[in-house]
Amino acid sequence: MQAKIGNSLLARLTPEAKPYEVNDTELKGFLLRIQPSGVISYYCSYRNRQGKRNRLSLGRHPTVTPAQARDHARQTLASVVKGEDPANAARPEKSHTLESYLKNDYGPWVKAHRKTGDATIDRIKASFPKLQSQLLTELSPQLIDKWRTKAVNAGKKPASINRDLSALKSALAKAIEWKMLAEHPLRSVKLAKLDSGKVVRFLSVDEEIALAAALDAREDRLRAERASANKWRIERRYPLLPELGVNAFVDHLKPMVLVSLHTGLRQGELFQLHWDAVDLERGNITIHGGTAKSGKTRHLPLNATALSALKLWKEQREDVDGLVFPSVEGKPFDNVNKAWHRVLKDASIDNFRWHDLRHHFASKLVMAGVDLNTVRELLGHSDIKMTLRYAHLAPEHKAAAVAKLVAEHAVP
Repeated sequence: MQAKIGNSLLARLTPEAKPYEVNDTELKGFLLRIQPSGVISYYCSYRNRQGKRNRLSLGRHPTVTPAQARDHARQTLASVVKGEDPANAARPEKSHTLESYLKNDYGPWVKAHRKTGDATIDRIKASFPKLQSQLLTELSPQLIDKWRTKAVNAGKKPASINRDLSALKSALAKAIEWKMLAEHPLRSVKLAKLDSGKVVRFLSVDEEIALAAALDAREDRLRAERASANKWRIERRYPLLPELGVNAFVDHLKPMVLVSLHTGLRQGELFQLHWDAVDLERGNITIHGGTAKSGKTRHLPLNATALSALKLWKEQREDVDGLVFPSVEGKPFDNVNKAWHRVLKDASIDNFRWHDLRHHFASKLVMAGVDLNTVRELLGHSDIKMTLRYAHLAPEHKAAAVAKLVAEHAVP
């Protein structure tokens, strides 16, 4: 399609099922591209001295006006006449699709510099599959609004949607830093406001008792199953399996739960915990910055329950130089879901995740009168705002505050 590119043309253009282009009738090489989403981008097309056809992005409507884009195109074509190739000069935008950008630039960087790099790339790819083929310059708030509407209708939680958007926006912010984008295409996209007063899930006294009983019952069941299996093997003269009755724990699950309940460790910190970070004599654990979410090292004191669990676990372990809780392959666990979910089912505990063990730890501290800043330090929160979610669990402080009104401003 050919026409003079100007405001009157833009007012008449409508998106179609497929992208299409309009070549300017007055300036050869000046064109615009209309996406099905309605995004309109300006380009300058030219041949360099080697005869190779190149295309340079000039910006997007309405951030760039037709007149501005035309002037930019003229300057670009003038430099081509002089023998220059604008593609080799520093330019604000690089013709990257989201897919190629994640694969060739942002993916390698974020995996090398962020502990959650792999998860970040997986999140963006899984959350925005239909945007992978879009040029970075063609991403728009309208596309994101359509995606968000579908996600909400599909039942996706606002918090999850916010995490997806944050990951994508952070990736694009890096593209600006690297001069691949002149401006952030999703700058005006705002995250959904969430209820900061969300109820924290922790165990009631009865649930604590039920969880302990379920863990003990699991230990008894596994010991009985091992004894039965060895009896069967004796009768057939098969090699015996290791006895479980002589150890304090049958496997990793119970000590993992006990340590989590009494230290508030994140699951990833627990899975990556090494014996050299555990000081059983002084009774503390060091969480190094390399495995901490905040990136900062912190030291956690061990109470009697956590200390006893770790001592007993160490006594029954042959390898005490590596991971505290290694998998069968000797590597860090990525989850213990199967065994954990069965214990919860046996304990009749609903709506409780492994991460809630951490909430339970913090909640019990606050309810015991521990100040929020100390709780923040124990949890490894970089910001007190994260810890304030537990503030409502200390009602005696609020009660004491309002009680002062009675003493100071008593009405006869």
